[in-house]
Amino acid sequence: MPPSSSAPAAQSAPLPEAADLVVVGAGAAGLFAATWAGRTAAAAGRPLAIVAVDGARKLGAKILVAGGGRCNVTHDAVHEGDYAGSTPPAIRKVLRRFGVADTVQFFAAAGVALKREETGKLFPVTDSARTVLEALVAAARAAGVTIVHPARVTEIMPTAGEFVTLTDAGTIRSRAVILCTGGKSLPKSGSDGGGLLLATALGHTLTSPVVPALVPLVLPTEHWITALSGLTLPTEIVLGSATGRRLWATTGSTLCTHVGLSGPAVLDISRHWLVARAADPDVRLALNWLPGTTAEAADRWLVAEQGRGALATLRDRLPDRLARSLCELAAAPPTGDLPRDARRRLVMLATATPLPIVGDRGFAVAEATAGGVPLAEVRLETMESRICPGLSFAGEVLDVDGRIGGFNFQWAWASGFVAGTAAAERLTTA
Repeated sequence: MPPSSSAPAAQSAPLPEAADLVVVGAGAAGLFAATWAGRTAAAAGRPLAIVAVDGARKLGAKILVAGGGRCNVTHDAVHEGDYAGSTPPAIRKVLRRFGVADTVQFFAAAGVALKREETGKLFPVTDSARTVLEALVAAARAAGVTIVHPARVTEIMPTAGEFVTLTDAGTIRSRAVILCTGGKSLPKSGSDGGGLLLATALGHTLTSPVVPALVPLVLPTEHWITALSGLTLPTEIVLGSATGRRLWATTGSTLCTHVGLSGPAVLDISRHWLVARAADPDVRLALNWLPGTTAEAADRWLVAEQGRGALATLRDRLPDRLARSLCELAAAPPTGDLPRDARRRLVMLATATPLPIVGDRGFAVAEATAGGVPLAEVRLETMESRICPGLSFAGEVLDVDGRIGGFNFQWAWASGFVAGTAAAERLTTA
């Protein structure tokens, strides 16, 4: 049976003075790393004292809001190409250690059955993120993990053969530390960038830039698209250089909002636009309201259906509000003959509307963080730091971010599994 949805997610324990392993951050990656560390040590017949500390007052807040409160646990097909940040071979090396089938099996054993939706996303059959969180907390406790929150870590000091971790709830010594603090997205959940500062204080670098990922984009005030607020439809969005070179493209549902654009296609391309813009302010975004249709094809059917009028022709393929807006912007007569210049303007707007993006909704709204600790500074077989022995990483604190659809959770499960099992193996054989 799944954990009771009415039960509290976790009751905090007092912070002990010492442990074998401290996991900083008790979100998805942290709970998973701690659980697998405990299981691995128990299987070796050498149980470890494992403490997971989290600075958030509400444990697992990011899990609880994920997927509209349903928690998109993973996707049925996960590949390194679904991620950005680090190199595909490096990401693949971690992902293959704990795949989708392993995730499904873990949650099934924890009493959480998953269902596949048409998009390939996997959700708990309960449609409740709390089911997922309570299963993770229960698994960690069953593995002997002590969970302490709120206990914000302010400093981690490596000393001879151990770490001294300072928190606002006290100080704890340990033989090893796994940093699972997340990045900077949804700071109210606890991932406010503090973990990135801890990493740099321990000698690590951060990629540049560190920007929001999976974040809605903002258009100028009173841009014509904002008048279409509430409209949702499939589109293609293309990121291009100032010279017109195609850099990236996404296809999927797009939502027009009162301040700009959102929806899966926009969220997926947002990090690519933000990262590219940091290197070249002249990069551009363009939106094709007719995904799969080229400008040449659109021109052909506008010519072929000339007698019906531009508005009727567009309304066969697009919502009425949008079709009318495109005709008005192109100065294209909605009925009657369509002059060649007007037809060209209409084709351009229908297949490549320029998007003069002025910003994004920021980390407070973003679902993920682009950038973080480079995987080049981590031993991928163990997730242990190449710079600070005994320190490991898992989850969003690393320079890996996935597209929308459960991919960031799968990265948390895979990297948490590798970090937790490897840390326990080191500690039980030392």
